[in-house]
Amino acid sequence: MTEASALLSPLLAPLGALPGIGPRHAGLLRKVAGGPRIIDLLFTLPENLIDRRTRCTLAEARERVAPGGILSAHVRVIGIERPQRQKQPFRVRVGDGTDELGLVFFHAHFLRDVTIGDELAISGKLERYGLGLSMPHPDYMLPWAQRARIPLLDPVWPLTAGLFPSTMRRAMQSALARLPDLPEWQDHALIEKRKWPSFAQALRIIHAPQPAEGENWEALAERARARLAFDELLADQLCMGLARLSAQDRPGRALVGDGALRTEAMRRFGHTPTGAQTRALAEIDADLAAPRPMMRLLQGDVGAGKTLVAAMAMLRAVEAGAQAALMAPTEILARQHFRNLSALCPVPCVFLSGSIKGRARRETLAAIADGSARIVIGTHALFQEKVIFHDLGLAVIDEQHRFGVEQRMRLSSKSEATNALIMTATPIPRTLLLTQWGELQVSRLDEKPPGRLPIGTSMHALSTLEDVLAGIRRALAKGVQVFWVCPLVEESEVLDVAAAEARWADLRRYFGDQVGLAHGRQDISVRQAALDAFQAGNTRLLVATTVIEVGVDVPNASVMVIEHAERFGLAQLHQLRGRVGRGSARSFCLLLFDDQASLTARKRLALLRETEDGFLIADEDFRTRGGGDLAGTRQSGLPGFRLATGSRADLLLTAAWQDSERVLNMDPRLSQPRGQALRLLLHLFDRHDHQKILLSG
Repeated sequence: MTEASALLSPLLAPLGALPGIGPRHAGLLRKVAGGPRIIDLLFTLPENLIDRRTRCTLAEARERVAPGGILSAHVRVIGIERPQRQKQPFRVRVGDGTDELGLVFFHAHFLRDVTIGDELAISGKLERYGLGLSMPHPDYMLPWAQRARIPLLDPVWPLTAGLFPSTMRRAMQSALARLPDLPEWQDHALIEKRKWPSFAQALRIIHAPQPAEGENWEALAERARARLAFDELLADQLCMGLARLSAQDRPGRALVGDGALRTEAMRRFGHTPTGAQTRALAEIDADLAAPRPMMRLLQGDVGAGKTLVAAMAMLRAVEAGAQAALMAPTEILARQHFRNLSALCPVPCVFLSGSIKGRARRETLAAIADGSARIVIGTHALFQEKVIFHDLGLAVIDEQHRFGVEQRMRLSSKSEATNALIMTATPIPRTLLLTQWGELQVSRLDEKPPGRLPIGTSMHALSTLEDVLAGIRRALAKGVQVFWVCPLVEESEVLDVAAAEARWADLRRYFGDQVGLAHGRQDISVRQAALDAFQAGNTRLLVATTVIEVGVDVPNASVMVIEHAERFGLAQLHQLRGRVGRGSARSFCLLLFDDQASLTARKRLALLRETEDGFLIADEDFRTRGGGDLAGTRQSGLPGFRLATGSRADLLLTAAWQDSERVLNMDPRLSQPRGQALRLLLHLFDRHDHQKILLSG
């Protein structure tokens, strides 16, 4: 056992090690805590705090406590009323000499130790019942001598079915009792400047608050939460910093070619690269020429030309005698890449996905294994065990946030010293760059190829749908093709599909057989046939869910209608808008919103109307919705973090990044006293295995 493991063993122990917590409760606690360790439970912060500091007479409560407010009082039992019929409640009448109150219970066992004349300490929600006062099922009802057991500030933790507040409170108290005396890993000057408590003190302040007379407890609690958030952010930044340092030590090989294949590809491309593409290629070339594996993120707005940059990087690997592979999250996108790269690259490309079967699959796998397939494009099928590369020199992963860490690891570990180029069309806010891609070097495509016309974006209330349909009819009569994206519905793909099918039926009645349908629950051959028909111009209007967000390239489609646009994230709306504007015609995006949409929702959509700058849009989306899924769909909050949430995370992140850089510059092996303490921090937040991050790209 390492020194860190020995010191932290009370916190890294399983939840079942807590006294009074058997296997069933341990399973429930694990579900709530999101992990099996005692420290995971301690990182489960309260969702709310009940203030029980209002303690007054019942007469005073009529004036001071609003209905539904919390009252704590000293009372005496006056009478006990048992129900005459089933399902009626038990009532205990109590008073304090100034007024009376009725305690209401539906289970007799709450009254087994209560007799007339008992003095009680009670606390719960005060309700009005006619002219009288009542308290249904008090949160606390104890003998007056035990009144100290009622907390002044009572944390409310998240629960799950079968887990009661009393069990959660008992487990949390036991977990707090196991907190060891840990060395301070934060910079002492920072601790003093921000008046932060220690790690253990911060957890006690939040989980077992004991406000002192006259103390500003709210300010103290905010400092405790900020301290814990900074701990989590610093652990994350240190982990990625260590991954970067390890990458520099990993054995690799320089991939240097003669440029012949790239020259031919540029001739086929027929355009001059943008300045941003030229810069990105220079950065990638420098990485590939270095004797260590590349780990680079290529982020570019919709239509910024990432595919050309990826193709040039892949051809460099091929020129150097290695293979290159590109993995995309959907077959639609993978097939689009295959078409584009086959036309651009002067070497054969092969395609592999789950839909490739039989002889074609066997021949493709053989070509990958013997090296005759120089460039391989596919879906997640590329990382399956039966796919053996002869010599994979470069792995390009597109829209990487749609793949899990394990999937990315399995592709990049297909060969020794594989270089990794990660691509995303979703511009990433600086906050997420630091927290989610901090171990990668970043290239940014912030220019669009010349000749791209701006997309006219407009907002329309759904009450004007008839006018919108009339406009679509005029556009179709001119030969234009139209995307119609249906709304997100209640976090359910099934309901999304139902909405799409209903809209498709409506539009077919309006426009006839020229309306197609594509959604994610169709058989892939059916969906692909619908997309092919639209691409060939056999259908003029395609009703779809967000399945068309990436990988659909129809230059003749110049109108995008997005129904209930207020339900989408700005980043996703920007992605969908990028499906048009790919041809020579002027393109338009119509954002249909509910007439009852809030002013905030309308302001968000107005930003999309005013700008096509994906980086500005992504920053605004993060500011208003949180990080969530980078596709901008239905999640919010900074992904991957439990304590560093909301605006607190963004404010502390820069300081955590700067502190991490400073530590690793002075003590890259974390061998000095503070470095040793920081090793404990990495273990607590399960960030000690930086090799896992390194391999995942």
